[in-house]
Amino acid sequence: MLASFISEPILPLEASFDTGGMARGEPGLPQRFRWREKEFTVEEVLERWKEHGDCRNGSGERYVRKHGYRVRVTDGAIFRIYFQRTQGTGKLPKSRWWIHSIESCAPPAAQAD
Repeated sequence: MLASFISEPILPLEASFDTGGMARGEPGLPQRFRWREKEFTVEEVLERWKEHGDCRNGSGERYVRKHGYRVRVTDGAIFRIYFQRTQGTGKLPKSRWWIHSIESCAPPAAQAD
């Protein structure tokens, strides 16, 4: 699989959040989102992860900074998306949901006759 780095915000669509994740204290993964004026629907969650960081005040505590997901959408594309809890300054980012990358299959190699 080849991955194309994107690093662009997505717009979660209303009433499409995973309430089960929210009940566990995680962000509600949007089941539908808009990116580059196209709507996508999550078909399957393939992987989940968290990124942690040290407390910025020197207390030694660690906090979850990002929640990441590798998802397959209905057209078969695989997106790596993440939820960013804060920016480096501790402030909320303008957009909290981002596409990290999109995976696609490599084109088949041309066969020699």
